[in-house]
Amino acid sequence: MHDVRKITVMENIHDENDHIAYHINEDLSNKGIFAINIIGAPGIGKTTVIKNLIANLDGLKPYVIEGDIESDIDTRSLRALGIRTFQINTFGACHLDAPLVHNAIQNIEFDEQGILFIENVGNLVCPAEFSIGEHVKLLICSVTEGGDKPYKYPLAFEKADIVILNKVDLSPYLDFDEDFFMKGLRALNKTAPVVKVSAKTGEGFKEAAYWISGRAERASTTR
Repeated sequence: MHDVRKITVMENIHDENDHIAYHINEDLSNKGIFAINIIGAPGIGKTTVIKNLIANLDGLKPYVIEGDIESDIDTRSLRALGIRTFQINTFGACHLDAPLVHNAIQNIEFDEQGILFIENVGNLVCPAEFSIGEHVKLLICSVTEGGDKPYKYPLAFEKADIVILNKVDLSPYLDFDEDFFMKGLRALNKTAPVVKVSAKTGEGFKEAAYWISGRAERASTTR
């Protein structure tokens, strides 16, 4: 009888993704493109937030990648506004990854420096786990979701560089506990600014766009 030895080889499943993401980030930085990975649950208003942010950006050309399991509804609505937008359909996958974004970027002509908004698939779990070459992660929440989301989906809040709290115009009609929400958020993330916005009134978007512009400017000066 020969001794049988079982060897388990563990490999980080994110290694290849992170390698590609690093090169995406490097390539976009060299082109003067600041990339934002936008994360949020389905129906939270991600596309509407993008539209309002773009309307408040001064002197920075917007580009958008729309990630969806199926359809191009949001892409068509953005293109109708004259915004250069590109579609990724995952056909079942619950998040975008670096290879998908890399393939999409090859078809984008970045003719001016600007901001690339990458709208991830509607999900608070998987998108937080994968880097896609972004410079910052923007997490969108809503008062309609309730204040417990930082407790239920901690990784998304932990990794966020900025949090946008959407639909605040509905707060008077809901039992949203903002103190509970902020306590959960700050237990995970001490530094991310929280900007309260309303697509209906336009509240807060100028502040959020100002933060984005500042980060993009800082990124360009450190290249």
